Amino acid sequence: MGLWQIGTDTLAHSRFVLSPFAETFASLKLLHSGTGAHPGEEAWLRAHLPGYRARLAADPVAELLVRAAIGTSWIADFFCPTSCVGESFEETVARVRAAGPGEARANLRVSLKGPLPAALERDDLPERATALLTYVWEETVRPYWQRRRRVLEADMVARTARVSQGGWAAALDSLKPGTRWLGESRFQVNVNAYPPREIAAGAELLFMPVTPRTSWVSWEGRERYAVVYPCLGVLAEDHHRRPVPAALGALIGTARAGLLALLTTPMSTTQLVAVTGQGLGSVGRHLRVLLHAGLVERRRAGQSVLYVRTAAGDVLVEASGADTGDRKPEAVIHPS
Repeated sequence: MGLWQIGTDTLAHSRFVLSPFAETFASLKLLHSGTGAHPGEEAWLRAHLPGYRARLAADPVAELLVRAAIGTSWIADFFCPTSCVGESFEETVARVRAAGPGEARANLRVSLKGPLPAALERDDLPERATALLTYVWEETVRPYWQRRRRVLEADMVARTARVSQGGWAAALDSLKPGTRWLGESRFQVNVNAYPPREIAAGAELLFMPVTPRTSWVSWEGRERYAVVYPCLGVLAEDHHRRPVPAALGALIGTARAGLLALLTTPMSTTQLVAVTGQGLGSVGRHLRVLLHAGLVERRRAGQSVLYVRTAAGDVLVEASGADTGDRKPEAVIHPS
């Protein structure tokens, strides 16, 4: 298994952070696979996969490059640097461009687990990688970034609430399939048979949510480590297209039923506005009705007030046939 030895001080100072670059790379992986994990991803692929494939068809070197860089169990290091806290997409991708040609080829041999195709024995691989990543950001991620950012922020608040309620062990166990806190400072980051890594005291440990259903781990030297994980499915899907069960809608109203179905995950009023598109006033009024009916309850996480379904709310949602938040397992890829 992939095992990290993490001191208590390092874990205590770890952070959930946003990374536009990680979101872009996760979107590239989704385009590369061509298969969505839920209707929201499928709709996004229908909109953007034809353009992506046309771009690769016009640049066969780029197509070979992305296939080699993503690999089967390891991502080429130069292609996916670990974002810093607060770093923009442009700042992170500049480090892709700055990679040396020899370094890029060596990284690709590792991800391929063998020699490079002759077409990749060239010096412009960092520039081509930068151009492809920039295309994915500009054409397929940036137009949706404001909504995705709010969704990712909602995930981070929910994860932080989980830390406050159940400790870091509970939060790490629930990040994604394959992650588990083993005790004695041991964190299993994936199921791959990699040598254990000891994270030195003072190193930066970051947890980065992405909306596509994918994951990986990465590090920069011994100073910075990151676990990229799929944000909670209930947040990642496109709820504007998600139907509310007719029976539940008829009983308590369609908008109110939609909120109740979402609240299998603790969410704030602002987060519900972000993922549903309803107005702040409407969401607030619906939450008050649900609260007074005993179908949701309030919890505090730091300065945020979160709402979550009660046992009575769970029974009502399940009886109506609404989705309770279960999703099929992600297609796990665990490269570093």
